Amino acid sequence: MPELPEMENYAFLLQERIQGKKITEVAVQREKSINLPTEDFTQQVAMQRVNGIDRRAKYLIFHLENGDHLLLHLMLGGWLFYGKTDEKPRRTVQIQLSFGDHHLYFIGLRLGYLHYLSSNKLQQELDHIGPEPLDPNFLQDAFLERIQTKRGGLKTTLINQEFLAGIGNRYVVGHRL
Repeated sequence: MPELPEMENYAFLLQERIQGKKITEVAVQREKSINLPTEDFTQQVAMQRVNGIDRRAKYLIFHLENGDHLLLHLMLGGWLFYGKTDEKPRRTVQIQLSFGDHHLYFIGLRLGYLHYLSSNKLQQELDHIGPEPLDPNFLQDAFLERIQTKRGGLKTTLINQEFLAGIGNRYVVGHRL
C-alpha cells in the first residue's frame, strides 16, 4: 500500500508534470472508482486546469481551477503512471486523465478511488485525520504528548490515521507502549 513517502513523491512529481495544465479528456473504465455517475464526473473534471497537487496522509488532492478537488486514495495495490499512450504499462487502467498527448493513468484502483469533491466535502473527508509527521510544527514534544495517553501496541497506534497521518503497516513494527 502506498503510504506517506510514496504519496509525497507522487505529489512532488505530479506538481512538476501537470500543475497548471488543463485536463483535456477523462476516461473512466471502472465506475466504482469514482463517486459520481461517469458522465457527471467527466463533465465536472474535463477542461479543468490543475492548480496544484497536495498530499494529506495517504491521499493526493488535485486542486482544480473551479475551486473543487479530486481526492485520490490508492489503497492496497493502486499506482499512477504518467506518459504518452505508447509508454502506457500493459495493465488495466481504471481512470485516465489526459493532458494533451500525455496521460495520467490510475491503475489498480480495485479498492482505491478518485472522488470529485467540493471544498466543504473535502474538509469533511479529511477532518478526522491526525497531524502530519512531516509538518515542521509537529515536533517531538507534540508526538510524546499525543502518545502519552495511548495504551496497547505501538504499531496499532502509529497506523491509526486519527493519531498520526500517513503511516501504515510498511513503516511500523509491532511493540508495546
